[in-house]
Amino acid sequence: MRTVFFGTPEPAIASLEALVEIADVAGVVTRPDAARGRSKQLNPSPVAEAAVRLSLPIFKPSHGSDILGIMSGLGPLDVGVVVAFGMILTSEVLALPRAGLVNVHFSLLPRWRGAAPVERAILAGDDVTGVSIMSMDAGLDTGPVIATSSVSIDLDQSAGDLTARLASDGAALLSEILLAWTDGEIEPVDQDDFAATYAHKLTTAESRLDLAQPAEQVLRRIRAFDPRPGAHVYLGDDRFKIRDGAIESGPSLAPGELHFDGDRLWVGTGTDALVLRSVQPPGRSQMDGAAWARGRSQDLGTLS
Repeated sequence: MRTVFFGTPEPAIASLEALVEIADVAGVVTRPDAARGRSKQLNPSPVAEAAVRLSLPIFKPSHGSDILGIMSGLGPLDVGVVVAFGMILTSEVLALPRAGLVNVHFSLLPRWRGAAPVERAILAGDDVTGVSIMSMDAGLDTGPVIATSSVSIDLDQSAGDLTARLASDGAALLSEILLAWTDGEIEPVDQDDFAATYAHKLTTAESRLDLAQPAEQVLRRIRAFDPRPGAHVYLGDDRFKIRDGAIESGPSLAPGELHFDGDRLWVGTGTDALVLRSVQPPGRSQMDGAAWARGRSQDLGTLS
């Protein structure tokens, strides 16, 4: 089975590693090097770094129009695999491999088509999500579904934690079904377009917390926006990120009111107080909430 892989961020690496075990990977197509971190130096994508480690040919097209030429130069292909690539693939590209291209998508389609399915599932309070492998068509996550794997969403899971779990599950499912798919042994199931929801890309603006909301809703937002872009409030004029929290029996506090009992840092919400397990003060790294409170040389203040 000869294939090509399309992917860019870290969650795509598990599927690339699984693909190497079951197929001849003719090439890895990923986004161009981009500025990352405070240094703003150009760095290869996580998938590009993995491809170097796996001794695979790497292609970094600047434009979607370059991809058809790359694919044509790889020779006959049985199937292509796409995981969070980040560029639109044309119908001509989709038609090149014998069995088309399949996409490993981190939701149970047609629930949460689009850019941020994991985060939107957490924000919506979904109890279950999962991985879908679909046969790609010209639409956005609209192709027929080849296979799925579901997982429960725990209130303690951040988007980063859940994405890592789904990346692993998706890689396992890909290993299980890809050969059968290319051999024509699986009949895909069309999606119900009327049941579809769209997972819009996250914005920094919507990651601001409203502490007057019920504690469970606030906690969902903290989980959904971790690790990126990070749920935030304001301490005076400074942006203050809340990276992890928990609902526990605690003091009665007004929304945004902070309280430190010597062991735990609390903040009031519209209902119960939240324990702030991890915070990121302005200009500093992520740290334990209680440690931040101990280091304050003045009143804790109020979060807004």
